[in-house]
Amino acid sequence: MSLLLVVLQLDEFALIKNPSMNNDKAKWEKASETAHRTSRWAKTMTKWLITKNCKNGAKWHVVNFVGTANSESRGVVDLIAIRKDHRCQNPPIKIGDLFEVVLIQVKGGCAPFPTPEDIVRLKKVAKHHRAQAVVLSEWKPKKRLQLYLLQRNKWIEASPREIF
Repeated sequence: MSLLLVVLQLDEFALIKNPSMNNDKAKWEKASETAHRTSRWAKTMTKWLITKNCKNGAKWHVVNFVGTANSESRGVVDLIAIRKDHRCQNPPIKIGDLFEVVLIQVKGGCAPFPTPEDIVRLKKVAKHHRAQAVVLSEWKPKKRLQLYLLQRNKWIEASPREIF
């Protein structure tokens, strides 16, 4: 019998012997599942809002970064909205060669706003990718989705029409 199997059997025995551990584990698993579900819905609602409120011009495409088992991936950016920029025509660059990029961080449920360190990271990523905006999308169940635009290290409420 391997050491890992022995440890797993001991953990299983401890859970059976101590019902409060079973209860705590169940509560933790339920909270984790609720948080994942809320996160997925927050991203879905954000994508819907972007596509519903597009201005005239090229259509925005939303890229979602997911990890294994459709969970959250690492990094400060959750979604990227991208579309072709048809305004610029400077030879040798032609109309439609450039892109407009918006970086989006999504918060769902009781998730706190980004920390000052997160804001610094978001600004560096935006500069690196030449993003036109950094957006925070906040969705709480049974409430409307709210967008915030990062301006001078502060989150300012914004409408989808202002951004997209």
